[in-house]
Amino acid sequence: MADGLKFESVLKRPILTEKSTQETEGGNLYSFEVDLRATKLNIKTAIEKFYKVKVTRVHTLIVRGKVRRVGRYQGQAANWKKAMVRLAPGNSIELVEAK
Repeated sequence: MADGLKFESVLKRPILTEKSTQETEGGNLYSFEVDLRATKLNIKTAIEKFYKVKVTRVHTLIVRGKVRRVGRYQGQAANWKKAMVRLAPGNSIELVEAK
């Protein structure tokens, strides 16, 4: 890819929550945690190569890390990037949740 990211390193993990599962069933929309440096084009290319599907739209957002306290000490969780990917009609991705 153009900015030095390999398509294997763009996708970190699928996000399997109750809300993301409902979006998958309702609108063919899948959520992934991706590298902070990844662009929408990088994400689209990586998903099309890895899952062999056709991507029609990619939305991204940066999730800010929460401030955590333990006693008088305070820290912050790392920021991460979330990508929501819409697939073309007829395409689907088989995501398996760990039990």
